[in-house]
Amino acid sequence: MAPRTDPLSLEVIELIGTIVARYHEEYERAAAEHSLTGAQARVLGLLSLEPMPMRRIAQKLKCEPSNITGIVDRLEARGLVERRPDPVDRRVKLAAPTEEGLATAADLRGSLNFAREPLAELSTRERTVLRDLLKRMLGD
Repeated sequence: MAPRTDPLSLEVIELIGTIVARYHEEYERAAAEHSLTGAQARVLGLLSLEPMPMRRIAQKLKCEPSNITGIVDRLEARGLVERRPDPVDRRVKLAAPTEEGLATAADLRGSLNFAREPLAELSTRERTVLRDLLKRMLGD
């Protein structure tokens, strides 16, 4: 399929790019307020949903497992993450948030207002349509 180059498609692409840039700026700022890098905050946020092996973290964040090892090392040194044996396969180590890590992840999520405030101005129906269109764009 050829890429769309009509003015409307180009405008949508620009708007999506602006939204992504603003989200990253706010995310980095929120992470810094917790003395975290953006990458550390992303790993902590992911682990707050469920403990997981570092290889899976790397797959979800689309980066090298060796990068995740260093990030988890630094989060562990701060007491935000711990390594534990996987109950299903004891050869595998899971990275899991500590209580302090869960609290920090929750604080971080709570401080991200960039998308929340504009979305609040949309009706439930508009947010549903937007969600469905974004999922469709991602192939979900």
